[in-house]
Order: sequence, then structure tokens, then C-alpha cells
Amino acid sequence: MYEEFATVPNQDNHVLIRARIDRRLLGKTQSLYTYLNQQPSEGTYTVDVPADPPIGRKAREALLIVRRARVKIQRPDKLNAQDYPDSVTLYAVEALEVNPPPAQQPIHWRLLTTHEVVCLEQALCVIRWYTWRWRIEQLFATLKTAGLNLEATQLESIAAIQRLTVLALSVAVRILQLIQARDNSNLPASVVFSDEQQQCLSTVAPTLEGKTQFQQNPYPPHSLPWATWIIARLGGWSGYKSQKPPGITTLIRGLSQFESTFFGWKLALGLLVCTP
Repeated sequence: MYEEFATVPNQDNHVLIRARIDRRLLGKTQSLYTYLNQQPSEGTYTVDVPADPPIGRKAREALLIVRRARVKIQRPDKLNAQDYPDSVTLYAVEALEVNPPPAQQPIHWRLLTTHEVVCLEQALCVIRWYTWRWRIEQLFATLKTAGLNLEATQLESIAAIQRLTVLALSVAVRILQLIQARDNSNLPASVVFSDEQQQCLSTVAPTLEGKTQFQQNPYPPHSLPWATWIIARLGGWSGYKSQKPPGITTLIRGLSQFESTFFGWKLALGLLVCTP
């Protein structure tokens, strides 16, 4: 990452990463981890930690102690001095969980960034940006094989691929909005769907519900979770809460099915005007 810190940042671009290895500091006897841990606490920050069953982590709210420091990372010996400077000046932020639950690994982030961090507010901003990494990963997963399979395009022109990516991003964002709002009834369906599309969803909804209470859409009509439930059912989801919640592939399939249904619905109502 030293190469990236030395070459990427400019007036339009910054870098923010989580440090994977300890680093030597120019003019310091301590390494990065030790020096950062010796800094006084600036304050605290609370984050929601999502569950991660493969590593045995349960969802929880974590209280983090925040430290910060301006550091000069020394150039690794393996890099040629003619290509890279002796050091790069960065801002380091440490976030360490206080009193984690028994048998749970504490959250411990050491972040390095080219963004200026000279106060607690800026440190908290950097931490908040870092917590968005999972959403960013979800966005790219939606664009790639797990979702829209953008990598399978046979387009060869860079300009054409760029235009296709922009179009795909609009769909990927809609999918992420549906995922993020699966259980947030405070969000209206208008965040993703137009008034006409919501009317179509209301028409389709009864055909997707069963006769028992467990097969009914449990969310308030015209809320975003209500719409997500319908899209998921169109994508082949069972509708039972006991089942795994609908994911990227199911929602993409359901959204594609809804677009076709919506077109037919407008055609049947005479809302589409065909001109010669």
C-alpha cells in the first residue's frame, strides 16, 4: 500500500485504508501500532456491528475508544529510493472496542488516510466512512457475478463499457436500497418506485400472498419493505420470515420480472401511447 499512498493522492483523490501490517515510522523508535496506541483518547464512538456467522460473531452495538496521530510512514526496504520518497505523511486513526461481549473478538481498526485528521470530529468522520465499506462491497457484488454479471459483457469499446456501467449502477443502487430497507417500515416505497409503479405493486400484491397469516405481506402498504417483499416474491422467494431473507440474486430476478409486469400493466390500462 506504500506505493498507493505515494502515487494516488492528489487534489481530487484521497486514500483511506485499514492497516493490515505494522509500519516503521520515520524518526520514531516505536512502530505505527505502538505509537498510535500511546496517544491519548480523543473520545468515543458507537457503531452497529453486523452478525457474521462464519466467524461466530453476533450482531451488537460496540463502543469504541478513538485515538489519532499524524505519522510519517517510512519507505519499505524493498522499494527503490529512485521511485518512491523516503516517507509519506498520513493521518492515523485507531478505534478500539471497550468491553466486548464474552468470547467475541473486540473491534480494533487502525485506519490510515490522506484526509486531514486534526480533531475528534474529523476522526469520527473517517471512521464513519470506513463503516460504509460493506455497502461499497455490496454495490460491486451487485454489479459483478453475484448480481448483474457486468463482467460477462462482450462490449470492447471503453466508452460503451462506461455507459453500460452507468446504467447498471442505477439498477445496483435500487437493489441495495431494497436490501437496506427490508425491515425499515419508516421508509416509503417512493424512495425507489414511482406512483404508477406503486399502483402496479398494489395490483400484483394479492396474487403473491397465501391464505395463512404467515404467507401475508407483513409490512405497511406503500412502505419500502412492503415493496421489497413483493419484488422478492416475484424473484422466487418463499415469503416466510423463517427463511433466509432475499438476497441480491433474488431481488434482481424479481425486479426484472416486475419491469415486465409493469410494462404489461400499463399496456392493459392504455397508459402507453404508441405512435407510428
